[in-house]
Amino acid sequence: MARPLGPVRLKKASPLTIILGGVLCIFVIYFLVASGGSGAVSAARNANAASHPLSPPTSPFRKAAANGKTPPPPVTRYNMNSVTTTSNPIENKEHILVLTPMARFYQQYWDNLVKLSYPHELITLAFILPKNKEGNAATAALQAQIAKTQKSSDDKERFKSVIILRQDVEPPLQSQDEAERHKMENQKARRAAMAKARNSLLFTTLGPSTSWVLWLDSDIVETPPTLIQDLASHDKAIVAPNCFQRYINPDTNKLDERPYDYNNWQDSPAAQDLANKMGPEDILLEGYADMATYRSLMTYMAKPGESEQQEVPLDGVGGTALLVKAEVHRDGAMFPAFPFYHLIETEGFARMAKRLGWSATGLPNYKVYHYNE
Repeated sequence: MARPLGPVRLKKASPLTIILGGVLCIFVIYFLVASGGSGAVSAARNANAASHPLSPPTSPFRKAAANGKTPPPPVTRYNMNSVTTTSNPIENKEHILVLTPMARFYQQYWDNLVKLSYPHELITLAFILPKNKEGNAATAALQAQIAKTQKSSDDKERFKSVIILRQDVEPPLQSQDEAERHKMENQKARRAAMAKARNSLLFTTLGPSTSWVLWLDSDIVETPPTLIQDLASHDKAIVAPNCFQRYINPDTNKLDERPYDYNNWQDSPAAQDLANKMGPEDILLEGYADMATYRSLMTYMAKPGESEQQEVPLDGVGGTALLVKAEVHRDGAMFPAFPFYHLIETEGFARMAKRLGWSATGLPNYKVYHYNE
């Protein structure tokens, strides 16, 4: 026969146990509120977040665990309303994405890049190079300079981040010599390939915090150190400096300069008439005697002694140096690799941006300089 149990007596908890339990409850409540209410990601999930500021907000998906379940990736929120593009980008800490398609590496290009006075912690560099022998050599030289700069003891030299992409298509020209690149018969294929490279570079690297995109060709070897803030100070959607080339004048045997980029222009009735007579796959080209467009070229608008602040409207732009508000690209303005109103690549980009409501501006007296082969 079971015996009835007597009254159960609970042992009185010590004051220390009560205090520890209360602290633990407060900690749990705080943790739940902080991780859920503010939109922040928990510490466990932050371990999965990519450290690269322009990488996707999650690390690559891992294989399923032993139980067949994969933990969900973290969710990152971006407030795009906080991204500004102003005439005073340094004061407003606006992030710059410098994009460079590169076939050859020029040390003068890199040296000039490092000398830019815009705060380097606000600059991301991104490059795209072809997968061929010349591209491999350029990639190796570029990586060596990146390692040297990013390991510098000077915080002001190191850039926020650096990205290198390799093209997944063969370049249409085997030689990158200047004479070969600029032959008229090579232009459509060459510039279509350039447009594809620019689009790949842009769409892969444009991050949610980017305010401005600076397109800078790998053979631009001399610019003012204040290039970025100078161009941004005009507060224009698309702004292009004037590209020249230094050379030894054979008539004077002295250092001189000559126009280089003919793609910054104002349209003309003659060019429009040519376009109206063209087939759907034909493109207009600038700077060739066989195709007289009679456009007004910005390269010939430069006047010694005139203000560098002078602005002119442009209908076409080149890509040697070009500052673009990131929202222009986010609106869909890209570089057509196909005839777009008989224009292609950078000139097609200017036309596409205009169709989207954005205008291009040129600075005829503000100069950058191209490498002279």
